Amino acid sequence: MPVISRLPFFCWFSGFLLVLTMNIREIMAVLIVFALVSISHVSALEACSNCGSMQVPYPLSTNDNCGNPRYRVYCNNGNLEFLSAQNVFYEILSINPSTYKFIIRSPLIQKNTCYSSDLDVGGLSIDENSPFNISTHNTVFLFNCSETILLSPLNCSSTSPCRQFEKVEGGSGCRGTLCCSFLKDSAMNSHRIRARIGGCTAYTCVVDFDLDQPVQAWNYGIELQWLPPN
Repeated sequence: MPVISRLPFFCWFSGFLLVLTMNIREIMAVLIVFALVSISHVSALEACSNCGSMQVPYPLSTNDNCGNPRYRVYCNNGNLEFLSAQNVFYEILSINPSTYKFIIRSPLIQKNTCYSSDLDVGGLSIDENSPFNISTHNTVFLFNCSETILLSPLNCSSTSPCRQFEKVEGGSGCRGTLCCSFLKDSAMNSHRIRARIGGCTAYTCVVDFDLDQPVQAWNYGIELQWLPPN
């Protein structure tokens, strides 16, 4: 009799477990769908639309609705640009998201004066509190320098590669001035390339400089890198 009396309860409990199991499966299915939709939604918010023909990979951000706002770049008239700490825009020429790097265009050098276009703000300056800095792949050429620079360890000799840059149109205005070159390594300030009256009034950069390449084939520009988001 005791065994028989337990049968209704056993049947009820087995049915309860079956329903509970089915409900758990349904709940898990709903949660999975919700998670996939959420991921798609977040990805859509993180991916900024192209600026002109250039893709804007995460975390770079052109507005408050995409990317990470700490990694702000600007889409101006179809050109993707980087804004310096001195409020000067530099065009972004290429981006390599796998290495967290992009290359900006060096400032124009005025032909008649051998002045960089950013001379009035002291050259390129990057906010030290931002996630951006100047990479160690840049060889910097300085032009129209004062003789005090000869006291520095920079290459200011007649065989310095900056002399070859004078042969191309972009450097022709600085022909015959005192010029020097150096690799911007990790021991140097990674947030600034200085240009000033009384120092050197013009500069340009080459990324991954290779002396064996002709001057016309050099990779002109300034390579910046960013720290990945936490």
